[in-house]
Amino acid sequence: RPTLLLLDEPAAGMNPAETHEITELIGRLRDDGGYTILVIEHDMHVVEGISDRVVALDHGVKIAEGSFDQVATDPRVVEAYLGTKAAATK
Repeated sequence: RPTLLLLDEPAAGMNPAETHEITELIGRLRDDGGYTILVIEHDMHVVEGISDRVVALDHGVKIAEGSFDQVATDPRVVEAYLGTKAAATK
């Protein structure tokens, strides 16, 4: 039985109800199935809902790592994903 699950954009193309369902399924696989799950995902609601640890990349270079809240508020992440103006208002 595999113990590692690799998912690339599992919520891509899904409506909000489907996204909620897939997020719950991934969480159950992690919590109840004992899987280690590596997810590449741009939907931050999905990332927040399933992640113990988050790594943010900018053009393939790691710029932050930690909990969702740590990464989401990291000035380097805000600048890379929202721009310099958004980072200045934080």
